[in-house]
Amino acid sequence: MPNPQLTYYDLGEGVTAFSTTRHGGCSMGNYGAFNINNYCGDDASHIAENRRSLAALLGIEDCHIVMPHQVHGVEVRRIDGPQQEVIEGVDAVMTDVPGLCVGVSTADCIPIIIYDPQHHAACAVHAGWRGTVQRIAQVAVEAMCKTYGSDPSQMKAVVGPGISLESFEVGEEVYQQFADADFDMSKIARMYAKWHIDLPMCNRLQLEGIGVNDIYMSGICTYQQYQDYFSARRLGINSGRVFTGVMMRK
Repeated sequence: MPNPQLTYYDLGEGVTAFSTTRHGGCSMGNYGAFNINNYCGDDASHIAENRRSLAALLGIEDCHIVMPHQVHGVEVRRIDGPQQEVIEGVDAVMTDVPGLCVGVSTADCIPIIIYDPQHHAACAVHAGWRGTVQRIAQVAVEAMCKTYGSDPSQMKAVVGPGISLESFEVGEEVYQQFADADFDMSKIARMYAKWHIDLPMCNRLQLEGIGVNDIYMSGICTYQQYQDYFSARRLGINSGRVFTGVMMRK
């Protein structure tokens, strides 16, 4: 089986950060070809084979790939080793353990990687619109500061593949939730036929607001580039997911 094709992000020496693409796996149809998410209806044997392929590429054991079952909340979980049970109800995972790959799954939602080079710690964040309204990016930075003693001014961040402002049309009720949460709508919203929200920018502004200034924006719209990255709005919820992960190397 071919190796999974990854989109890599440069966060410096000693850390590997990436998002998976749809290429280089064995899944079929709207799960094709590379998916490792257990919660979207894909064939279990294909998921297992794809996980083994990713683990081999990263040079770790399969059990060292850690991915939570996300619920669009703001809980951040510290991960200190391989997990024997499902990590339920968690939307961000952080670690300072070398050789442990923590990551989140998305298919239009925004994946964020936060890395602290001083303490060699990292966090992977799932920011859908509900999590974004609840400021999960800010919550994750605060959790790293509390847990590892991180300094936001020294952190690096990546805002990965997700739906763009041009493609993210929302109803009035979603627009109002952002407005009620005191976001500057002039910076994150635009009216076309309906309101559109800029989720990548909204999360960037959260990171900047808490003191993180070294931010890489991938600029990848999953809705527009659905042939390379999974998009639930394009393919339906019964489709694969992008896995965005980060791993410190020994």
